[in-house]
Amino acid sequence: MPDLLNASVSRRAVLQSAAVGAIGISPALRATVYAAGSDAPEKAEVKIGFIPLTDCASVVMASVLGIDKKYGVRIIPTKEASWAGVRDKLMTGELDFAHVLYGLVYGVHLGLGGAKKDMAVLMNLSQNGQAITLSKKLADKGAVDGAGLARLMAAEKREYTFAQTFPTGTHAMWLYYWMAANGINPMQDAKVITVPPPQMVANMRVGNMDGFCVGEPWNHRAIIDGIGVTAVTTQDIWRDHPEKVLGTTGDFVKKYPNTARAVTAAILEAGKWIDAGLQNKNKMAETIAEKSYVNTSVDAINQRILGRYQNGMGKTWDDPNHMKFYNDGLVNFPYLSDGMWFLTQHKRWGLLREHPDYLAVAKQINQIDIYKQAASASHTPLPKDAMRSSKLMDGVVWDGKDPKKYADSFRIKA
Repeated sequence: MPDLLNASVSRRAVLQSAAVGAIGISPALRATVYAAGSDAPEKAEVKIGFIPLTDCASVVMASVLGIDKKYGVRIIPTKEASWAGVRDKLMTGELDFAHVLYGLVYGVHLGLGGAKKDMAVLMNLSQNGQAITLSKKLADKGAVDGAGLARLMAAEKREYTFAQTFPTGTHAMWLYYWMAANGINPMQDAKVITVPPPQMVANMRVGNMDGFCVGEPWNHRAIIDGIGVTAVTTQDIWRDHPEKVLGTTGDFVKKYPNTARAVTAAILEAGKWIDAGLQNKNKMAETIAEKSYVNTSVDAINQRILGRYQNGMGKTWDDPNHMKFYNDGLVNFPYLSDGMWFLTQHKRWGLLREHPDYLAVAKQINQIDIYKQAASASHTPLPKDAMRSSKLMDGVVWDGKDPKKYADSFRIKA
């Protein structure tokens, strides 16, 4: 390995070939390579905002386990109150990165909702593991799934209120897609409000909503508290769907590319650690349940991360498609087609008035080159293609090949 350092190759080639920062690499070698010059992270300390949700875990564990230090940075997880707050702090630079909704990043980049700034997705943090919860009051009237909800709404006419977590975000898109697949137009047949994730259960408890879509542990928390039932999991809407991402601004990536690479590599390794086995997942649940992170009981977290589900009405099942943070490296690649899907739904629901250049926007936002460097450093395998194909709950296939046709194809839309 010392011969590598003396070879006539670029410092970046040394980094990629030696996989600096990977598990087990010599600290002395790492220090030598970083000291050699431009591949060192430009910032020694970074703030990463997160919302109290189970899928913030890889960000938190990268810091708690000290994995970040192996890559030359110190991650400071910063607990935030709402996705709007995360957006604002990313835009002003108060946060360097964030555990953030995929669709929020795309919405800000395109100026949806008024806030506009060039944005960047560095990696997927997780797949699967969200859900739609309906109130116990609705369940008692037969609304225990999408078909039952549609029947009840048709039979008992009133204003039905549902909550998502951010207008352009993943939870809004899962909720809308599921409702529409069951014949309910979320824009016409219901009132949809925005509520921060940690406030969902309290709002349902006092009767402010009939249902919500949110990440864990708040769906399971509603079951523990006896106020809600799980109508559907998001992996049943789209198996292995993209969920939260590591987001930042385009300016940050341009100014601090080495820092972006190092942080991405550290979080990749943390995700690998979480998914390595039962003991690690339980340790993660104990850690993020603490007040400084998610602030809930461990039992609200540690069941569904293992795929152990109950719906609040006596049904239990094991779901192999539960929340995953790494899954042999299949989770984290920032597929262009994933980002494009959110744009198709933004167009479907009237958030975008015109069709954008779907692929061009995705290429601007998803930082595939930086991800590949981080994957090399953390020994994470790469897919063969930056596009992927998926079949959603209604049998419709999304592959990114004709996004305009796909966006226009839905019968129920804004």
